[in-house]
Amino acid sequence: MITRNTINVLGIPVDKITMEEAVNRVGFFLGKFNITKDKNKDSKDKNNKDENNKDNQVKTVYTPNSEIMMAAQRDEELKNILCSGNMLVPDGAGVVLAAKILGYSLPERVAGFDLVENILDKFKDSGLRIFLLGAKPGVAEKAAINIISKYKGIEISGYHHGYFSDEEVETIIHNINESRTDLLLVALGAPKQEKWIHRYKEQLKVKVCIGVGGTLDVFAGVASRAPKFFQNHGLEWLYRLYKEPHRFWRMLDIPKFLFLSLRTRFMRALRSKN
Repeated sequence: MITRNTINVLGIPVDKITMEEAVNRVGFFLGKFNITKDKNKDSKDKNNKDENNKDNQVKTVYTPNSEIMMAAQRDEELKNILCSGNMLVPDGAGVVLAAKILGYSLPERVAGFDLVENILDKFKDSGLRIFLLGAKPGVAEKAAINIISKYKGIEISGYHHGYFSDEEVETIIHNINESRTDLLLVALGAPKQEKWIHRYKEQLKVKVCIGVGGTLDVFAGVASRAPKFFQNHGLEWLYRLYKEPHRFWRMLDIPKFLFLSLRTRFMRALRSKN
């Protein structure tokens, strides 16, 4: 079993984890291999892996950025869902900075798109079966074509756009379950994707669900990542605002989130003196 190392960021447990460790943990959830620091415990590793493969519970992975973290302060349902996740990676420089403000440290930012890319690359020769759910009509199909072109061993078990009604959900879940999917990527946007995963995870016969936001748009080529300069300097949000100015009001959650982190640190310091 995995022992999580998390930090409390405004009541939400964010995993203190590197990209490599996050990919390996997803691999463990998928039953592809076991995580161990002792290479001499081969028999124990095998037993742990077998035990993990018998666990039929869907593992949920969420990738909260500053906007999602701030939304969770206003939405108790979303906050509880994030707290119930099996892994939460800090997707955004704002989450890493907030952790630092609160007196903690996160080893690095683990962006959702980068996480998916690394998972595909790591397990491309393992027969990993992936279902793509979300984005506009036609986008998931383009993403599927590009993924199997780049990652030859990955199998796309199916795809469906994100513009479906509640009446269609039963059929979609049936198709996912019939497809023998290992990994379900849900790109419905936050917080819809997190709530959808949580609501239907008991009905899904997959090993892992990840909420991936706009990842399918990037794989499909209908959207692009920020240039490396912006990514490396924690300014991807600024590039996104430049490309999508209508997001301005949503982006205000970033300074609000950091201010709330500062306030929490200040109030904690005051209480410790009393």
